[in-house]
Amino acid sequence: MHATLIGLNYAPEPTGIAPYTTAAADGLAAAGMQVTAITGYPHYPQWRITDGYDGWSRKDLVDTVQVLRLRHPVPTRGNLVTRTLMEFIFGLRAVTASWSGADVVLAVTPALLATAQVVARARLTRRPVVVWVQDIYTLSAAETGSATAASGLISRVESWTLRNADRVIVIHDRFAGFVTERLGVDPERVDVVRNWTHLSGPDPLPSAATRQRHGWADDETVVLHAGNMGTKQNLESVVRASQLAAARGSRVRFVLLGDGHRRASLEAMGANPNLQFMDPLPAAEFASTLASADILLVNERPGMTEMSVPSKLTSYFNSGRPVLAAVDARSVTSGEIRASGGGVRVAPDDPEGLLRAAEELAADPELARRLGASGLEYRRTTLSADTALAALADSLRSARRT
Repeated sequence: MHATLIGLNYAPEPTGIAPYTTAAADGLAAAGMQVTAITGYPHYPQWRITDGYDGWSRKDLVDTVQVLRLRHPVPTRGNLVTRTLMEFIFGLRAVTASWSGADVVLAVTPALLATAQVVARARLTRRPVVVWVQDIYTLSAAETGSATAASGLISRVESWTLRNADRVIVIHDRFAGFVTERLGVDPERVDVVRNWTHLSGPDPLPSAATRQRHGWADDETVVLHAGNMGTKQNLESVVRASQLAAARGSRVRFVLLGDGHRRASLEAMGANPNLQFMDPLPAAEFASTLASADILLVNERPGMTEMSVPSKLTSYFNSGRPVLAAVDARSVTSGEIRASGGGVRVAPDDPEGLLRAAEELAADPELARRLGASGLEYRRTTLSADTALAALADSLRSARRT
């Protein structure tokens, strides 16, 4: 069977959705499928085209997968209009590219507008299409307030796109409930396939050399947030927590690892000795860095309950370190923390509470060890790559038989 994967994000992007789309293509190829990928130019999380990627389009061989890259605009500011333009142009280029020989198409959302165009072409040409939902736009518009005026249109586009796919893959049971109950998708066509850790190799071990390389003292408690620095993450609260820590002489250091639209404004809030920014790291160094921190942080805006499952959680659990989640008690993230037993939750947007929770966790190393061990076991039993990739392949085969 020949599968064509279409998604805006792909390797060498180090974080976000790209590691999953890349691993999915590799896994399907390893399972015996012929796989091609149609994707954008690498731009995330720095929001600019990666150096060396020139031209209007290019073909690459990434591992065993033939990849067609299509250039598109990249917004320098993360507003609705510029992101919509990026998605629309990528989608337009993707649907006018050759899908020669594809028995089934796997479209990844985000990007929704591109996926809608892919589904429309697939319906017109009677080609089976599966949509893999990593984030739900309707929820994002409602919970972040980023697209209030357009929220009704976004919901209609998303509903049409998913209802017209042969199968819909979602990454959490709560997503499944939303797309069936609110977006009208037939429950019989929805598959739940959990994301997995994209880090390869054995579970990493804490490294004194890694801590020394990053300037982390032995007597410091390093609280590390990895990934995108955007609106959803509300990292202004973390910066304020670091300012409190500095004013009190606390030995908690907050580290923000990654990039994104909000990074410059976060840095502009003011440097202090308890706050550190780090650029994205290669996979091996990233894994070692997570394992060498003391606490791994998930931070979300208040009111975010349903819209996303942070992809960072799978890598966090893989590290064997405890997770501190500053999230809404009703959120999907909070549910993952409870289910895994891998961390503790505090209220979002509460710098005082965040600092206090970090200090309390640092003062109880046995609790930290138990939480880290529970998260690692959850990753091994529930977030297995082999299980997920087999389920993805089954969903594609089922769509082809429809």
